[in-house]
Amino acid sequence: MQPIALFGLSVALSFVAWGLVAAYAIWPALRDRTFADAMRPLLILHSFRFVGLSFLIPGVVSGDLPANFTFDAAYGDIAATLLALAALASLRTSLGIPLLWIFNVWGAADLINAFYQGNAGGLSPGHLGAAYFIPTVFVPLALITHGLMFRLLLRRLHRHDARYATL
Repeated sequence: MQPIALFGLSVALSFVAWGLVAAYAIWPALRDRTFADAMRPLLILHSFRFVGLSFLIPGVVSGDLPANFTFDAAYGDIAATLLALAALASLRTSLGIPLLWIFNVWGAADLINAFYQGNAGGLSPGHLGAAYFIPTVFVPLALITHGLMFRLLLRRLHRHDARYATL
């Protein structure tokens, strides 16, 4: 099997595996919590997005890693980390909801853009070196948890029960 096919299979199976984890472990643990208590562990997970900076470290990744992918992925991830930490810090303030939306839109768009830039720039799995685990393990989890955050944010808009009335 070609390396790109193995890469794609790894990403697809990671989405399946993390989807099962989300459906049977993460969502059941979050769905009955207050809004802030449900968002907190998701934001903490995204505070690790700084690992995308590894795309800038020669020796971790190939020197042939496409520059458009490298820059966008690394700096997009550090911005997502900072937004996640800001949202976490402001979770129970009036800035909490706007920062959650900003982080979630930015963070999800950043990950989708990284897949696009990698594909458009001719990224091959060998370019990723030790950072191979980021798009094959961490990115599917990050996208799935963005989906959970969107679900919680939208549920908050439509719910009128006391758990979602305040942060």
